[in-house]
Order: sequence, then C-alpha cells, then structure tokens
Amino acid sequence: MGVAHSIYTQSFPPKTKFKVEDIPDLTGKVVIVTGANTGVGKETAKALLAHNATVYVAARSKEKADQAIQDLKKQTGKEGIFLKLDLGDLKSIKAAAEEFLSKEKELHILFNNAGVMMPPLEQTTAQGYDLQFGTNVLGHFYLTQLLLPALLAAAKTSPDGTARVVNTSAAAVYFTSKVDFNTLKDTRVRRKKGVSNLYAQSKLGNILVANELTRRYGDQGIVASSVNPGNLRSDLQRHLPRAVQKIMYSFLHPLPMGALTQLYAGTTSQGAELGGKFLIPWARVGKVPKGADDPKLAGELWKWMEEQVANV
Repeated sequence: MGVAHSIYTQSFPPKTKFKVEDIPDLTGKVVIVTGANTGVGKETAKALLAHNATVYVAARSKEKADQAIQDLKKQTGKEGIFLKLDLGDLKSIKAAAEEFLSKEKELHILFNNAGVMMPPLEQTTAQGYDLQFGTNVLGHFYLTQLLLPALLAAAKTSPDGTARVVNTSAAAVYFTSKVDFNTLKDTRVRRKKGVSNLYAQSKLGNILVANELTRRYGDQGIVASSVNPGNLRSDLQRHLPRAVQKIMYSFLHPLPMGALTQLYAGTTSQGAELGGKFLIPWARVGKVPKGADDPKLAGELWKWMEEQVANV
C-alpha cells in the first residue's frame, strides 16, 4: 500500500500552491539547465529567463538549442546561452565544463534535468555504459563534480549562503531500492534486467547522488535536492510503443507543470532548506523512497563514479 499510495498521490497531486510568478528576481544569478532545448528543461529555462537569470541552455544539438533559444527570446525577451553538452559522452561533459568555467566564475543553480527513458536496450553511452544510467546519473555526476568550484564560489557570495543543485528523478524510483553495479555497463546481466528496471535504477541514482552531495558539501553551502517532476506529456516517452503513449497521455499532466517543483527547489528562499530532500508534485517535500536514504549505498555509488571519471 505504501508504494501504491505514493505513486497515486504523486500522479494525482493536489492543486499547486507555488506558481512561476512566485519566483523571486534572479538578476545576477547564473544557471545551467541540462536538456533545456525541450520539455521540462525548456519550461524551466523560460521561467528563469523571465525572472532575469543568466541561463545556459545545455544540449547536444546546437541546431535544436538555437531554435529553443529563439523561441524563449520571443516568449521572454531574454536570450539564453548555448552550452554544447552530450551527457552520454564523458569527454563532451569535460569540454562543456571547461567552456562554462572559461566564461563564468560562479554558478548559482545547476538543474540536472536532462534524461533518457527506456531507449532500445542496445544503446549505450560513448564509453559503453548503460545509456540510462550513464546519461541520467554518471553524466550529471561528472558535470556537477567539474562545476563544483563555481558552485562553491557562488555559495560564498550568495545572500543566503547557498548554491543549488537539483537532480531530476521520477516516480519510477519506487520500483527499485538498490543499484546493481553489474548492470551499469553492457553485460549479460544488464540485458536481462530490461529497460524499465534500468530506468528505475537510474532514477534511484539521481536521489542517491543528491543526498551524498549534501552530506559532503552541505556545510559549504551546496544545497542538493532531488525531485519527481510529475507524470507529464513530453517527448521523454518517445521510445515507448505508440499505443502505450496514447494510453499514458490520457492521464498525464501539461508539460509546464513539470517545471514547478524543480523551480521551487532551485530558486526560492524555502529551497535553501531542502538539502537532501526529495520533492514531489507540486513543490512539496515527500518521503524519500526506500533505498534512496541509504548512505552506505550512496557512498559506494559515489566511489564507483569517481573511479569511472578519474582518467577522462
């Protein structure tokens, strides 16, 4: 009943008390949104630009990012900045971080928003990791690690003494409680696990990393939280069969709603108190899913990821 109740209440949440209009003025704040060329990321960037933040639109495709930047300028009158980033390639992540750090000394908010959901099983990252875990978790971990100097610098100068990191998870996290390290690269065990279980595992990883980041850097002003943005109509479902998409769309929420919870965590004064918290639709603190509150597992995952990126 616990899992079913959690999924139901997050699938059909109460009316939101937080609105985009409640975001404070963000003049002087530098923000990166991964996957900001589409979906929830684009909606997040739109709200940030409308409130005067400097927004880096991090995406793989310059063509798609440029189109998104044009769209956002028409809607907000403000222009985002393209940052080339392929989360499925550790070398691309390193280049993106170097590019950003050559332009900015401080990073006030990092939205680790981009992700893939249930792609074909044969797809892997450039370095041979499971595409979902490699993109959703390892890629964002490495990006965050490389940007830590800018995040720590921003925390020192921010009025509230914080810099925010917001990891996008999902309700799928309730379908697993552990990380099987034997499935993180393309092995026979991974292929038996299947794409839905691999997706759930990656969403667990998003929470574990946020919680461990808080444990390690919370006393230096890094406020890391994780969010379930809600069940939304977006292109995240593009890999699902069309018949399944049609059924799902009947009970999915409008895309703009998905930006609310992470915007609440990243921009508001209340967000400064959300380190290590798991937020649920819409802009509410929820109970951390089973396994996601395990510091031993989080520590093991952190160590494993440090080893993977050590020689990029």
